[in-house]
Amino acid sequence: MALGRPLGPPAGRRQIDRLLDLLAAAGFNDFREARGPLGLTQRQGAGRFTHQEADELISRLEAESDGLEPPPRTGRVRQSAAEKAVASASSEMLAAELQRRGWVVLEP
Repeated sequence: MALGRPLGPPAGRRQIDRLLDLLAAAGFNDFREARGPLGLTQRQGAGRFTHQEADELISRLEAESDGLEPPPRTGRVRQSAAEKAVASASSEMLAAELQRRGWVVLEP
């Protein structure tokens, strides 16, 4: 795969139109405006999606508009530096830090 190239066939016009309708219902004017809040890539922010990416985003936006729990995202999830540090820390290190801050920590 070349750098920045999508995996899979491009989304169809109907999918893109449906996405734009759902974004408008969510209060966004376009993909670029929704890029940060929805965690879209730069390519997606320009309105270029694969068929699968468009299906996943449509499902997610429809679930959110219906007040349901959105399906889990299957793509990369962006984590903050703090989230990465916590995820990479050992259980013992986390427990020691919580105890240092005054929490009571018990093993499950």
